[in-house]
Amino acid sequence: MKPKIIKTEAEYEEALAHLETLMEAEPGSFQEEELELFAMLIDSYEREHFPIELPDPIAAIQFRMEQEGLSRKDLEQYIGSQSKVSEVLNRKRPLSIGMIRALHQGLGIPAEVLLQEEGAEEVPSPKYDLKKYPFTEMFNQGYFSFFNGKLQDAKEAKEELLDRFFSVFQGLTFEKAMPRSSSAEKMDEFALEAWQARALSLAEEQELPPYTPNSLDEEDLKHLIKLSAFDEGPDLARKFLQKNGIAFVILKNLPHTYLDGACFKSPAERPVIGLTLRHDRLDNFWFTLFHELAHLNLHLNQNNFAFFDDTESHGQAHDKREKEANDFASRHLISDEIWKKWRRSNKGIVSKDEIFILANDLGISPAIIAGRLRWETGDYVKYSTLLGNKVVKNIFQQN
Repeated sequence: MKPKIIKTEAEYEEALAHLETLMEAEPGSFQEEELELFAMLIDSYEREHFPIELPDPIAAIQFRMEQEGLSRKDLEQYIGSQSKVSEVLNRKRPLSIGMIRALHQGLGIPAEVLLQEEGAEEVPSPKYDLKKYPFTEMFNQGYFSFFNGKLQDAKEAKEELLDRFFSVFQGLTFEKAMPRSSSAEKMDEFALEAWQARALSLAEEQELPPYTPNSLDEEDLKHLIKLSAFDEGPDLARKFLQKNGIAFVILKNLPHTYLDGACFKSPAERPVIGLTLRHDRLDNFWFTLFHELAHLNLHLNQNNFAFFDDTESHGQAHDKREKEANDFASRHLISDEIWKKWRRSNKGIVSKDEIFILANDLGISPAIIAGRLRWETGDYVKYSTLLGNKVVKNIFQQN
């Protein structure tokens, strides 16, 4: 029989029979070389048509216990408590990646068996620094909506949960633009990354039309600010942006983020605007929204850039882009010309009636005017009843 790639069962049987005739070949002979060649051809066919399944992971653990004379208590250092060991060996609890790593390193059980991945030589190292993310807070805020267990169960599967949770980035790494916080505290970049991932996952749940870059023109922005005059203005703004293909997300900030709003593009290059409502006031809502729209219009020309903003410190912007966003928001909410003229006519203390008159003339919320006066004068006690305190969250909860 001539050596050739085996394609059929008949050729396989013929090759086996021919191999049998070569088994007593003399070392160094032509028949020995032929023997090796046919053995390789047969092995290739068998690998493709008769693959050998990897041993069962639990059976492999039990076999290693028997080999080493180990008790269930000896497994606690690799798997956890006595109850966890029992559940794993009784196939009531799956092996976590942490358990797999410990069993591979501690007992030498092959990685490919524990992972059930043929050819795997090592258990991958964790992709994320598990200790640096605010995991408990993320769990409590529903970040792992795909997981049905309790907090303790989630902590045991932390590595797998974070891996799935951050898969929403699709491998895209974002360069973060962060201003100095008004609280003089450093923003927690790990918490920001988690918040962004959750915001992105919520954005992807929205059914939106395609986004056309630079589709919001000046008339659109004028229309948007006019919506502030309505009781349901914030929700109307959300619907308007979504109608234009811009994802809009309300998501509570995580601890140590000092975050009011953010703007970035998804891996599919859809813009996402996220607000935290950390300061539940109408003036803060509208300023933050237009601040993020400024980033979208002026700065977000790359899909791997993300702006995170503490707009309460908007008077102390240290980044050129943040100053541009502040200026953009201020002049679109109330034009510089109108504002200067109005302030010249109200040199002293501005009354509430005067604020309402201007708001009515401009067709905007009086909260926007009151908020700007407070920031401009540095007096954050005045006009507190005009700011729309504790109304924005309620608007979104009702819609």
